[in-house]
Amino acid sequence: MSDIRVGIGGWTFEPWRNNFYPAGLPHARELEYASRRLSAIEINGTYYSTQKPQTFAKWRDETPDDFVFSLKATRFATNRRVLAEAGESIERFIGSGIAELAHKLGPIVWQFAPTKRFDPADFEAFLKLLPPAVGDRPLRHVMDVRHESFKSTEYLGLARRYRVGTVFTDSDDYPAIADLTADFVYARMMRTQPQLPCGVEPEVLDQLAACARVWREGGQPARLPLVEAVEPPSAPRDVFMFFISGAKEKAPLAAMALRERIA
Repeated sequence: MSDIRVGIGGWTFEPWRNNFYPAGLPHARELEYASRRLSAIEINGTYYSTQKPQTFAKWRDETPDDFVFSLKATRFATNRRVLAEAGESIERFIGSGIAELAHKLGPIVWQFAPTKRFDPADFEAFLKLLPPAVGDRPLRHVMDVRHESFKSTEYLGLARRYRVGTVFTDSDDYPAIADLTADFVYARMMRTQPQLPCGVEPEVLDQLAACARVWREGGQPARLPLVEAVEPPSAPRDVFMFFISGAKEKAPLAAMALRERIA
């Protein structure tokens, strides 16, 4: 069955100890606490450094059975002039122990620099390097593209051909591409505001919940920014929604408020 998962980026952030985590909660139990109030977490640390298999296994064991982690893939694969040469970095990341997450392994996010332009031949060469599975576990890859040149039908065609998702980013800083390119949706909300109780206006949370339901049921929400008017296949989809950046101190409260509306 398709599902809607809502979460945040990481679980270690000092301000959350004032408005999300209970006073006195040991830092070592923060993942345990967060994973029982959210349904997914995007791990950013894997972008900067290699984790050990034992670390992935520890995260797996500290979280509920139906919890999911998305992983930001290593920057050494994406922050390079020639993406076609990323094979070794990709293999090293996939083989670093992510399989230890087992059924809790969600999408892998490949984040590109805001200055990285779309080069059709080089980008296709990169997509060809992405493995379809780790061990016997299928992988879901999602592209976090941050340059306006990716708002093209040629990019969308490549993404659909290789069945990779495209991050829908709700932000003032990066292009918003709501076109669906895979059988799942990955959205990052980056507009939380510090003066709002939950970081987001109630009517915006209602709109996000409505979008999530439409995506899950196989539709395309109205009034989202599309590059091309293509009707996506009408099939149920898993939906992943994360509150990232913005007023980060409000991210857990926004995520919990959205989960309540979806429920």
